Amino acid sequence: MGLDTQVADVGQLASVAGYVFQNPDHQIFAETVWNEVVFGAKNVGCSTEECDRRVVDALQSVGLTGAEQHDPFSLTKGERQRVAVASMLAAQPEILIFDEPTTGLDAEETVRMMRMIQQLNHQGHTIIMITHTMWLVAEYAKRSFLMKKGQLIADGPTREIFSNPSLLQSAALELPSITRFSQRWGVTLLTVDEVRAALCPKN
Repeated sequence: MGLDTQVADVGQLASVAGYVFQNPDHQIFAETVWNEVVFGAKNVGCSTEECDRRVVDALQSVGLTGAEQHDPFSLTKGERQRVAVASMLAAQPEILIFDEPTTGLDAEETVRMMRMIQQLNHQGHTIIMITHTMWLVAEYAKRSFLMKKGQLIADGPTREIFSNPSLLQSAALELPSITRFSQRWGVTLLTVDEVRAALCPKN
Protein backbone atom coordinates (compact mmCIF):
# COMPACT_ATOMS: atom_id res chain seq x y z
CA MET A 1 0.00 0.00 0.00
CA GLY A 2 3.07 2.22 0.11
CA LEU A 3 2.56 3.29 3.74
CA ASP A 4 5.72 3.68 5.83
CA THR A 5 4.77 2.34 9.26
CA GLN A 6 7.73 4.11 10.87
CA VAL A 7 6.38 7.56 10.11
CA ALA A 8 2.60 7.01 9.73
CA ASP A 9 0.44 8.22 12.61
CA VAL A 10 -2.02 6.04 14.55
CA GLY A 11 -5.02 7.23 12.55
CA GLN A 12 -3.40 6.30 9.24
CA LEU A 13 -2.42 2.85 10.48
CA ALA A 14 -5.85 2.20 12.00
CA SER A 15 -7.53 2.90 8.67
CA VAL A 16 -5.33 0.29 6.96
CA ALA A 17 -5.07 -2.56 9.45
CA GLY A 18 -6.80 -3.62 12.66
CA TYR A 19 -5.39 -6.21 15.07
CA VAL A 20 -7.60 -8.36 17.31
CA PHE A 21 -5.69 -9.78 20.27
CA GLN A 22 -5.79 -13.47 21.21
CA ASN A 23 -7.08 -12.43 24.63
CA PRO A 24 -9.69 -9.65 24.30
CA ASP A 25 -9.16 -8.76 27.98
CA HIS A 26 -5.75 -7.37 26.97
CA GLN A 27 -7.44 -5.10 24.44
CA ILE A 28 -10.70 -3.94 26.02
CA PHE A 29 -10.50 -1.02 28.45
CA ALA A 30 -13.74 1.03 28.37
CA GLU A 31 -16.63 0.86 30.82
CA THR A 32 -19.28 0.30 28.15
CA VAL A 33 -19.41 -1.50 24.83
CA TRP A 34 -20.31 1.76 23.09
CA ASN A 35 -17.27 3.60 24.47
CA GLU A 36 -15.03 0.69 23.53
CA VAL A 37 -16.20 0.60 19.93
CA VAL A 38 -16.36 4.36 19.37
CA PHE A 39 -12.68 4.64 20.31
CA GLY A 40 -11.70 3.15 16.94
CA ALA A 41 -13.74 5.67 14.98
CA LYS A 42 -12.38 8.58 17.02
CA ASN A 43 -8.83 7.39 16.31
CA VAL A 44 -9.32 8.00 12.59
CA GLY A 45 -10.78 11.47 13.13
CA CYS A 46 -14.48 10.88 12.49
CA SER A 47 -17.09 13.48 13.37
CA THR A 48 -19.52 12.73 16.20
CA GLU A 49 -22.24 11.83 13.73
CA GLU A 50 -19.93 9.55 11.75
CA CYS A 51 -18.68 7.92 14.95
CA ASP A 52 -22.26 7.12 15.98
CA ARG A 53 -23.03 5.61 12.58
CA ARG A 54 -19.89 3.49 12.59
CA VAL A 55 -20.57 2.13 16.06
CA VAL A 56 -24.08 1.10 15.05
CA ASP A 57 -22.79 -0.57 11.89
CA ALA A 58 -19.90 -2.32 13.68
CA LEU A 59 -22.09 -3.74 16.43
CA GLN A 60 -24.59 -4.95 13.86
CA SER A 61 -21.79 -6.69 11.94
CA VAL A 62 -20.69 -8.65 15.01
CA GLY A 63 -24.20 -9.39 16.28
CA LEU A 64 -24.07 -7.21 19.39
CA THR A 65 -26.79 -4.66 18.67
CA GLY A 66 -28.49 -3.89 21.98
CA ALA A 67 -25.36 -4.37 24.09
CA GLU A 68 -24.18 -0.77 23.76
CA GLN A 69 -24.40 0.10 27.46
CA HIS A 70 -23.21 -3.25 28.81
CA ASP A 71 -19.94 -3.56 30.67
CA PRO A 72 -17.71 -5.48 28.22
CA PHE A 73 -16.22 -7.51 31.07
CA SER A 74 -19.66 -8.81 31.99
CA LEU A 75 -19.92 -10.56 28.61
CA THR A 76 -18.81 -14.06 27.65
CA LYS A 77 -15.35 -14.65 26.17
CA GLY A 78 -16.84 -14.97 22.69
CA GLU A 79 -18.82 -11.76 23.10
CA ARG A 80 -15.77 -9.89 24.39
CA GLN A 81 -13.92 -11.13 21.32
CA ARG A 82 -16.67 -9.68 19.14
CA VAL A 83 -16.51 -6.36 21.00
CA ALA A 84 -12.80 -6.21 20.18
CA VAL A 85 -13.59 -6.93 16.52
CA ALA A 86 -16.26 -4.21 16.49
CA SER A 87 -13.79 -1.67 17.87
CA MET A 88 -11.50 -2.44 14.95
CA LEU A 89 -14.35 -2.33 12.42
CA ALA A 90 -15.33 1.16 13.55
CA ALA A 91 -12.04 2.38 12.10
CA GLN A 92 -13.00 0.67 8.82
CA PRO A 93 -9.58 -0.89 8.10
CA GLU A 94 -8.93 -2.74 4.87
CA ILE A 95 -7.07 -5.54 6.68
CA LEU A 96 -8.17 -7.37 9.83
CA ILE A 97 -5.60 -9.48 11.68
CA PHE A 98 -6.92 -12.11 14.11
CA ASP A 99 -4.52 -13.71 16.58
CA GLU A 100 -5.82 -17.18 17.57
CA PRO A 101 -9.47 -15.99 17.31
CA THR A 102 -11.02 -19.19 18.70
CA THR A 103 -8.82 -19.73 21.77
CA GLY A 104 -10.98 -20.41 24.81
CA LEU A 105 -14.22 -20.56 22.84
CA ASP A 106 -16.61 -23.51 22.97
CA ALA A 107 -17.80 -25.21 19.77
CA GLU A 108 -20.84 -22.95 19.32
CA GLU A 109 -18.85 -19.75 19.90
CA THR A 110 -16.12 -20.99 17.54
CA VAL A 111 -18.62 -21.49 14.72
CA ARG A 112 -20.16 -18.06 15.41
CA MET A 113 -16.76 -16.39 15.39
CA MET A 114 -15.65 -18.03 12.15
CA ARG A 115 -18.93 -17.25 10.39
CA MET A 116 -18.50 -13.62 11.39
CA ILE A 117 -14.94 -13.59 10.05
CA GLN A 118 -16.16 -15.15 6.80
CA GLN A 119 -18.85 -12.50 6.48
CA LEU A 120 -16.30 -9.74 7.01
CA ASN A 121 -14.19 -11.26 4.24
CA HIS A 122 -17.21 -11.36 1.93
CA GLN A 123 -17.79 -7.68 2.71
CA GLY A 124 -14.36 -6.87 1.29
CA HIS A 125 -11.96 -7.02 4.25
CA THR A 126 -8.68 -8.85 3.82
CA ILE A 127 -8.46 -11.36 6.69
CA ILE A 128 -5.18 -12.56 8.18
CA MET A 129 -5.63 -15.26 10.82
CA ILE A 130 -2.82 -16.52 13.05
CA THR A 131 -3.58 -19.99 14.40
CA HIS A 132 -2.19 -23.37 15.39
CA THR A 133 -5.60 -25.00 14.87
CA MET A 134 -5.17 -26.78 11.58
CA TRP A 135 -8.79 -27.78 11.04
CA LEU A 136 -9.68 -24.08 11.04
CA VAL A 137 -7.08 -23.50 8.35
CA ALA A 138 -8.42 -26.42 6.31
CA GLU A 139 -12.02 -25.28 6.67
CA TYR A 140 -11.66 -21.54 6.11
CA ALA A 141 -8.29 -20.45 4.68
CA LYS A 142 -7.87 -19.99 0.94
CA ARG A 143 -4.16 -19.27 1.24
CA SER A 144 -1.69 -20.31 3.93
CA PHE A 145 1.64 -19.00 5.15
CA LEU A 146 3.66 -21.52 7.17
CA MET A 147 6.09 -20.12 9.72
CA LYS A 148 8.94 -21.83 11.58
CA LYS A 149 11.01 -20.02 14.21
CA GLY A 150 9.95 -16.66 12.79
CA GLN A 151 10.79 -17.57 9.20
CA LEU A 152 8.38 -18.09 6.30
CA ILE A 153 8.90 -21.62 4.96
CA ALA A 154 5.85 -22.01 2.70
CA ASP A 155 3.26 -19.84 0.99
CA GLY A 156 0.47 -21.07 -1.24
CA PRO A 157 -3.06 -22.43 -1.53
CA THR A 158 -4.03 -24.33 1.61
CA ARG A 159 -4.56 -27.62 -0.26
CA GLU A 160 -1.08 -27.33 -1.74
CA ILE A 161 0.52 -26.72 1.68
CA PHE A 162 -1.46 -29.56 3.27
CA SER A 163 -0.40 -31.92 0.49
CA ASN A 164 3.04 -31.99 2.10
CA PRO A 165 2.63 -33.46 5.63
CA SER A 166 6.36 -33.46 6.31
CA LEU A 167 6.46 -29.71 5.73
CA LEU A 168 3.85 -29.14 8.44
CA GLN A 169 5.58 -31.58 10.75
CA SER A 170 8.81 -29.61 10.38
CA ALA A 171 6.93 -26.67 11.93
CA ALA A 172 5.54 -28.89 14.74
CA LEU A 173 2.05 -28.95 13.19
CA GLU A 174 -0.17 -31.89 12.23
CA LEU A 175 -2.69 -32.29 9.45
CA PRO A 176 -6.37 -32.48 10.48
CA SER A 177 -7.67 -36.04 10.87
CA ILE A 178 -9.88 -35.73 7.78
CA THR A 179 -6.93 -34.73 5.61
CA ARG A 180 -4.73 -37.55 6.95
CA PHE A 181 -7.60 -39.97 6.29
CA SER A 182 -8.05 -38.78 2.69
CA GLN A 183 -4.34 -38.98 1.89
CA ARG A 184 -4.43 -42.74 2.40
CA TRP A 185 -6.29 -42.80 -0.93
CA GLY A 186 -3.91 -40.41 -2.65
CA VAL A 187 -5.96 -37.21 -2.42
CA THR A 188 -5.84 -34.19 -0.13
CA LEU A 189 -9.31 -33.29 1.12
CA LEU A 190 -9.81 -30.48 3.59
CA THR A 191 -13.36 -30.64 4.92
CA VAL A 192 -16.13 -33.07 5.84
CA ASP A 193 -18.12 -31.86 2.85
CA GLU A 194 -15.25 -32.69 0.51
CA VAL A 195 -14.94 -36.20 1.96
CA ARG A 196 -18.69 -36.71 1.68
CA ALA A 197 -18.66 -35.57 -1.95
CA ALA A 198 -15.71 -37.88 -2.75
CA LEU A 199 -17.37 -40.92 -1.15
CA CYS A 200 -20.85 -40.25 -2.53
CA PRO A 201 -20.38 -38.67 -5.97
CA LYS A 202 -23.50 -37.44 -7.72
CA ASN A 203 -24.76 -39.55 -10.61
